[in-house]
Amino acid sequence: MIRKLNYVGIPTRNQDRALEFWTEIMGFRITTDRPVNDKRWIELAIPGAQTGLLLFTPEGHEDRIGTFFNGSLGCDNVEYEYDRLRAKGVKFLGPPVLEPFPHVYFEDPDGNTFFLSSR
Repeated sequence: MIRKLNYVGIPTRNQDRALEFWTEIMGFRITTDRPVNDKRWIELAIPGAQTGLLLFTPEGHEDRIGTFFNGSLGCDNVEYEYDRLRAKGVKFLGPPVLEPFPHVYFEDPDGNTFFLSSR
């Protein structure tokens, strides 16, 4: 029986730049970083979550870099995270929207767009 989702892949052009963003700015932790052919398999843990992120772009999927992440990241307080991450240089597509629930959109260094929300 399937019990969880291990990780969600984030396509990237530059794994070192993506790794710096997701660890130094976003606060995620490296759980795996090993070579796979000419790339690296980099898994990141999200504090308090079972599901992590994978910074890896399979060959032939480069066209997915810089697209909308089909998922949602959750936090306790969108306004707080917006202020905290904006101060660290994270690019947001606008300020938080509070209705029908608090949410905001941000981009990673590859131009991937992410939805961040709280309830």
